[in-house]
Amino acid sequence: MILKIDVQMHYAVQSQTDIILQIAVPDFADQRVISEQLVLSESLHSASALAESGFGTRRLLYVEKDFECHYTAQVAIDRPLIDIASLTALPPHRLPDDALRYLMPSRYCQSDELQNFVEAEFGGSTGGERIAGIRDWIFERFRYSADSSNQHTTAVDSLVHGQGVCRDFAHVLIALTRASSIPARFVSGYAPYVSPPDFHAVAEVYLDHAWHLVDATGMAASNQIARIGVGLDAAEVAFLASFEPIMLQQQTVKVSLEE
Repeated sequence: MILKIDVQMHYAVQSQTDIILQIAVPDFADQRVISEQLVLSESLHSASALAESGFGTRRLLYVEKDFECHYTAQVAIDRPLIDIASLTALPPHRLPDDALRYLMPSRYCQSDELQNFVEAEFGGSTGGERIAGIRDWIFERFRYSADSSNQHTTAVDSLVHGQGVCRDFAHVLIALTRASSIPARFVSGYAPYVSPPDFHAVAEVYLDHAWHLVDATGMAASNQIARIGVGLDAAEVAFLASFEPIMLQQQTVKVSLEE
């Protein structure tokens, strides 16, 4: 199937500032960019750098005027739907080097504080069965609310309040997965049927020697998601970061599915 992506952004810039932009979809084994175009407003400097884990790229910009961006792409997704509950987990001593990092607690995913909680709630399950149980538990108990969190909200905060946006759902799933000694990482991406339309955030867990996408919001099937980037949590995969104040003027993210 093919995703058609159209992103438009406009931010008012008050003074010269550096901007890090990560919105382009990279080629990977299970996703292929058919076509894409990135149009950026004038900048004083522009360069590219590899993103976290070498997955995708970041655009490094230095701007002094309003920042505008238009990104369009067609992406072919070739990823089978897999029953996550049927997969097995590897013990930490058998994990590959690049998965070990994603066992660690991070700024938004305090897995070291949740080990007793995850054993009390999900102690009767292991591997993919536990991941499916955590996913379903979040989906059933959490309320999706656009005004319920901010850039300071952590997985523990979201657990206490039982609400959040896709970013928060992903952080909770990641934290509880890491507390279960299973690697999990944050994924920014595009998916159809996201409501309200926006960039989407899901988790990716390491089971049976591979990474598998898991969406606790229930809005995106794993075979309909185009990854932008991966990281320990949202702090490493922001679609836009600025080093001086900027003000949102307009932003739209449109994703449609062409089977």
